[in-house]
Amino acid sequence: MSHQQNITDVLVVGATSSIGRGAVAAAQRHGLRPRALVRDVRRAERLLPGVDLVQGDVEDPASLPAAVQGVDAMVLAHGSGGDARPDARAHVDYGGVRNLLRVLDGARPRVALMTSIYATRSDVPGATPWKRRSERLLRAGGLPYTIVRPGWFDHAGPTQRRLVLEQGGTADGGVARDQIAETLVRSLLTSTALGKTFELTATEGEEATDWAELFDTLQTDRSGSVDGVPDPADLPVEAEPQPPRADLDAVRSLGGPRA
Repeated sequence: MSHQQNITDVLVVGATSSIGRGAVAAAQRHGLRPRALVRDVRRAERLLPGVDLVQGDVEDPASLPAAVQGVDAMVLAHGSGGDARPDARAHVDYGGVRNLLRVLDGARPRVALMTSIYATRSDVPGATPWKRRSERLLRAGGLPYTIVRPGWFDHAGPTQRRLVLEQGGTADGGVARDQIAETLVRSLLTSTALGKTFELTATEGEEATDWAELFDTLQTDRSGSVDGVPDPADLPVEAEPQPPRADLDAVRSLGGPRA
Protein backbone atom coordinates (compact mmCIF):
# COMPACT_ATOMS: atom_id res chain seq x y z
CA MET A 1 0.00 0.00 0.00
CA SER A 2 1.37 3.37 -1.01
CA HIS A 3 0.59 6.44 1.05
CA GLN A 4 0.30 9.57 -1.07
CA GLN A 5 0.31 11.68 2.06
CA ASN A 6 0.48 10.97 5.75
CA ILE A 7 -3.13 10.19 6.67
CA THR A 8 -4.18 9.54 10.23
CA ASP A 9 -7.36 11.46 11.03
CA VAL A 10 -10.28 10.83 8.68
CA LEU A 11 -13.63 12.60 8.78
CA VAL A 12 -16.50 10.34 7.71
CA VAL A 13 -19.57 12.24 6.49
CA GLY A 14 -22.75 10.22 6.39
CA ALA A 15 -21.19 8.12 9.11
CA THR A 16 -24.38 6.51 10.43
CA SER A 17 -25.43 5.27 7.00
CA SER A 18 -24.59 1.68 6.04
CA ILE A 19 -21.68 2.79 3.85
CA GLY A 20 -20.54 5.34 6.42
CA ARG A 21 -20.47 2.79 9.21
CA GLY A 22 -18.49 0.50 6.92
CA ALA A 23 -16.04 3.29 6.16
CA VAL A 24 -15.54 3.95 9.88
CA ALA A 25 -14.81 0.25 10.42
CA ALA A 26 -12.47 0.12 7.40
CA ALA A 27 -10.59 3.18 8.63
CA GLN A 28 -10.12 1.54 12.01
CA ARG A 29 -8.88 -1.68 10.38
CA HIS A 30 -6.26 0.31 8.51
CA GLY A 31 -5.00 2.02 11.65
CA LEU A 32 -6.65 5.38 10.98
CA ARG A 33 -8.55 7.54 13.45
CA PRO A 34 -12.08 8.09 12.16
CA ARG A 35 -14.11 11.11 13.19
CA ALA A 36 -17.83 10.94 12.47
CA LEU A 37 -19.96 13.92 11.47
CA VAL A 38 -23.43 13.18 12.87
CA ARG A 39 -26.67 15.04 13.31
CA ASP A 40 -27.97 12.94 16.22
CA VAL A 41 -25.20 12.23 18.73
CA ARG A 42 -27.29 9.93 20.90
CA ARG A 43 -28.21 7.71 17.95
CA ALA A 44 -24.62 7.74 16.71
CA GLU A 45 -23.31 6.64 20.10
CA ARG A 46 -25.33 3.45 19.69
CA LEU A 47 -24.28 2.84 16.09
CA LEU A 48 -20.63 3.90 16.41
CA PRO A 49 -19.53 3.09 19.98
CA GLY A 50 -16.19 4.54 20.92
CA VAL A 51 -15.87 6.65 17.77
CA ASP A 52 -15.02 10.38 17.95
CA LEU A 53 -18.33 12.13 17.15
CA VAL A 54 -18.81 15.72 16.00
CA GLN A 55 -22.32 17.09 15.82
CA GLY A 56 -23.13 18.86 12.59
CA ASP A 57 -25.25 18.88 9.47
CA VAL A 58 -23.96 19.23 5.90
CA GLU A 59 -26.85 21.60 5.19
CA ASP A 60 -25.64 23.97 7.94
CA PRO A 61 -22.22 25.43 7.05
CA ALA A 62 -21.85 27.02 10.49
CA SER A 63 -21.84 23.53 12.05
CA LEU A 64 -18.99 22.20 9.91
CA PRO A 65 -15.69 23.96 10.78
CA ALA A 66 -15.16 21.93 13.97
CA ALA A 67 -15.68 18.70 12.04
CA VAL A 68 -13.04 19.41 9.38
CA GLN A 69 -10.49 20.91 11.77
CA GLY A 70 -7.20 19.02 11.60
CA VAL A 71 -8.34 16.10 9.45
CA ASP A 72 -6.00 14.59 6.87
CA ALA A 73 -8.75 13.07 4.76
CA MET A 74 -12.51 12.92 4.30
CA VAL A 75 -14.84 10.14 3.21
CA LEU A 76 -18.01 11.72 1.85
CA ALA A 77 -20.63 8.97 2.03
CA HIS A 78 -23.63 11.18 2.70
CA GLY A 79 -26.75 11.10 0.56
CA SER A 80 -30.36 12.17 0.43
CA GLY A 81 -31.84 8.66 0.29
CA GLY A 82 -35.04 8.57 2.32
CA ASP A 83 -35.39 12.38 2.28
CA ALA A 84 -38.81 13.10 0.80
CA ARG A 85 -38.10 16.72 -0.09
CA PRO A 86 -38.16 17.26 -3.86
CA ASP A 87 -34.96 19.30 -3.67
CA ALA A 88 -33.15 17.00 -1.23
CA ARG A 89 -30.43 16.04 -3.69
CA ALA A 90 -29.63 19.68 -4.33
CA HIS A 91 -29.39 20.42 -0.61
CA VAL A 92 -27.69 17.23 0.62
CA ASP A 93 -25.85 15.38 -2.15
CA TYR A 94 -24.63 18.58 -3.79
CA GLY A 95 -24.98 21.22 -1.09
CA GLY A 96 -23.14 19.06 1.43
CA VAL A 97 -20.05 18.87 -0.77
CA ARG A 98 -20.22 22.61 -1.49
CA ASN A 99 -20.53 23.49 2.19
CA LEU A 100 -17.68 21.23 3.28
CA LEU A 101 -15.35 22.67 0.63
CA ARG A 102 -16.24 26.20 1.75
CA VAL A 103 -15.21 25.67 5.38
CA LEU A 104 -11.78 24.10 4.81
CA ASP A 105 -10.05 27.47 5.25
CA GLY A 106 -7.01 26.58 3.18
CA ALA A 107 -6.67 23.00 4.43
CA ARG A 108 -6.13 20.33 1.78
CA PRO A 109 -7.40 16.97 3.02
CA ARG A 110 -7.51 14.06 0.64
CA VAL A 111 -11.13 13.29 -0.29
CA ALA A 112 -12.99 10.11 -1.25
CA LEU A 113 -16.42 11.04 -2.58
CA MET A 114 -19.16 8.47 -3.13
CA THR A 115 -21.71 9.40 -5.79
CA SER A 116 -23.61 6.92 -8.00
CA ILE A 117 -23.12 4.64 -10.97
CA TYR A 118 -25.78 6.76 -12.67
CA ALA A 119 -24.16 10.11 -11.85
CA THR A 120 -23.76 11.04 -15.52
CA ARG A 121 -26.79 9.20 -16.92
CA SER A 122 -29.56 11.48 -18.17
CA ASP A 123 -31.44 8.55 -19.76
CA VAL A 124 -32.36 6.86 -16.46
CA PRO A 125 -35.84 7.59 -15.07
CA GLY A 126 -35.63 9.92 -12.10
CA ALA A 127 -32.02 10.86 -12.80
CA THR A 128 -30.88 14.30 -11.71
CA PRO A 129 -27.55 16.06 -12.32
CA TRP A 130 -26.89 16.89 -8.67
CA LYS A 131 -24.37 14.13 -7.94
CA ARG A 132 -22.49 14.99 -11.12
CA ARG A 133 -22.49 18.63 -10.04
CA SER A 134 -21.07 17.62 -6.65
CA GLU A 135 -18.25 15.77 -8.44
CA ARG A 136 -17.52 18.88 -10.49
CA LEU A 137 -17.20 20.99 -7.36
CA LEU A 138 -14.66 18.58 -5.89
CA ARG A 139 -12.56 18.53 -9.07
CA ALA A 140 -12.69 22.32 -9.33
CA GLY A 141 -11.56 22.73 -5.73
CA GLY A 142 -8.05 21.47 -6.39
CA LEU A 143 -7.97 18.95 -3.53
CA PRO A 144 -6.44 15.48 -3.92
CA TYR A 145 -9.45 13.25 -4.57
CA THR A 146 -10.94 9.97 -5.73
CA ILE A 147 -14.57 9.73 -6.85
CA VAL A 148 -16.29 6.36 -6.49
CA ARG A 149 -19.56 5.72 -8.33
CA PRO A 150 -20.90 2.49 -6.81
CA GLY A 151 -23.47 0.24 -8.41
CA TRP A 152 -26.59 -1.01 -6.72
CA PHE A 153 -25.98 -1.72 -3.05
CA ASP A 154 -26.15 -5.45 -2.33
CA HIS A 155 -27.20 -6.40 -5.86
CA ALA A 156 -24.27 -8.80 -5.87
CA GLY A 157 -24.24 -12.38 -4.66
CA PRO A 158 -21.99 -13.62 -1.86
CA THR A 159 -19.46 -15.08 -4.33
CA GLN A 160 -19.36 -11.94 -6.48
CA ARG A 161 -16.38 -10.32 -4.79
CA ARG A 162 -14.12 -9.43 -7.71
CA LEU A 163 -14.33 -5.67 -8.07
CA VAL A 164 -14.78 -4.18 -11.53
CA LEU A 165 -13.67 -0.56 -11.97
CA GLU A 166 -14.91 1.11 -15.16
CA GLN A 167 -15.08 4.62 -16.62
CA GLY A 168 -17.37 6.39 -19.04
CA GLY A 169 -20.72 6.14 -17.29
CA THR A 170 -22.10 3.08 -19.09
CA ALA A 171 -21.51 0.45 -16.38
CA ASP A 172 -24.33 -1.24 -14.54
CA GLY A 173 -24.48 -3.84 -11.80
CA GLY A 174 -24.27 -4.35 -8.08
CA VAL A 175 -21.64 -4.36 -5.35
CA ALA A 176 -21.72 -5.17 -1.64
CA ARG A 177 -21.84 -2.31 0.83
CA ASP A 178 -18.73 -3.45 2.69
CA GLN A 179 -16.77 -3.41 -0.57
CA ILE A 180 -17.89 0.13 -1.34
CA ALA A 181 -16.71 1.27 2.09
CA GLU A 182 -13.41 -0.57 1.73
CA THR A 183 -12.81 0.97 -1.71
CA LEU A 184 -13.45 4.48 -0.38
CA VAL A 185 -10.90 4.07 2.42
CA ARG A 186 -8.36 2.23 0.25
CA SER A 187 -8.53 5.08 -2.27
CA LEU A 188 -7.30 7.49 0.40
CA LEU A 189 -4.27 5.31 1.08
CA THR A 190 -3.27 4.34 -2.46
CA SER A 191 -1.34 6.71 -4.70
CA THR A 192 -2.64 5.18 -7.94
CA ALA A 193 -6.21 6.18 -7.00
CA LEU A 194 -5.38 9.88 -6.97
CA GLY A 195 -7.39 12.09 -9.32
CA LYS A 196 -9.53 9.25 -10.66
CA THR A 197 -13.28 8.78 -11.12
CA PHE A 198 -14.80 5.38 -11.72
CA GLU A 199 -17.90 3.20 -11.58
CA LEU A 200 -17.65 0.30 -9.12
CA THR A 201 -19.40 -3.06 -9.49
CA ALA A 202 -18.56 -6.64 -8.56
CA THR A 203 -18.59 -9.90 -10.48
CA GLU A 204 -17.96 -13.55 -9.77
CA GLY A 205 -14.54 -14.11 -8.26
CA GLU A 206 -12.17 -13.38 -5.41
CA GLU A 207 -11.54 -10.08 -3.64
CA ALA A 208 -8.76 -7.79 -4.76
CA THR A 209 -5.44 -8.03 -2.98
CA ASP A 210 -3.35 -5.57 -5.03
CA TRP A 211 -5.21 -2.28 -4.72
CA ALA A 212 -2.44 -0.24 -6.32
CA GLU A 213 -2.74 -2.33 -9.47
CA LEU A 214 -6.53 -2.18 -9.38
CA PHE A 215 -6.56 1.62 -9.37
CA ASP A 216 -3.61 1.83 -11.78
CA THR A 217 -5.71 0.47 -14.66
CA LEU A 218 -7.83 3.64 -14.65
CA GLN A 219 -7.32 6.88 -16.54
CA THR A 220 -6.64 10.00 -14.47
CA ASP A 221 -9.08 12.89 -14.84
CA ARG A 222 -7.79 15.66 -17.10
CA SER A 223 -6.14 18.51 -15.25
CA GLY A 224 -8.36 21.57 -15.30
CA SER A 225 -11.48 19.65 -16.33
CA VAL A 226 -14.50 19.51 -14.04
CA ASP A 227 -15.65 16.23 -15.59
CA GLY A 228 -14.37 12.69 -15.21
CA VAL A 229 -12.69 10.70 -17.95
CA PRO A 230 -14.47 9.97 -20.27
CA ASP A 231 -17.78 11.43 -19.09
CA PRO A 232 -20.47 12.28 -21.67
CA ALA A 233 -20.49 15.87 -22.87
CA ASP A 234 -24.24 16.30 -22.40
CA LEU A 235 -24.13 18.73 -19.44
CA PRO A 236 -21.92 21.63 -20.57
CA VAL A 237 -21.00 23.96 -17.73
CA GLU A 238 -21.81 27.03 -19.82
CA ALA A 239 -25.40 25.81 -20.20
CA GLU A 240 -25.85 25.19 -16.47
CA PRO A 241 -28.06 27.38 -14.27
CA GLN A 242 -26.33 30.35 -12.69
CA PRO A 243 -26.10 29.01 -9.08
CA PRO A 244 -24.02 25.89 -9.92
CA ARG A 245 -21.75 27.98 -12.16
CA ALA A 246 -21.28 30.52 -9.37
CA ASP A 247 -20.47 27.71 -6.93
CA LEU A 248 -17.81 26.37 -9.32
CA ASP A 249 -16.23 29.82 -9.58
CA ALA A 250 -16.27 30.22 -5.78
CA VAL A 251 -14.69 26.81 -5.21
CA ARG A 252 -11.99 27.49 -7.81
CA SER A 253 -11.08 30.67 -5.97
CA LEU A 254 -10.68 28.69 -2.74
CA GLY A 255 -8.55 25.92 -4.20
CA GLY A 256 -5.04 25.77 -5.52
CA PRO A 257 -3.55 23.64 -8.27
CA ARG A 258 -4.48 19.99 -8.14
CA ALA A 259 -2.09 17.90 -6.08
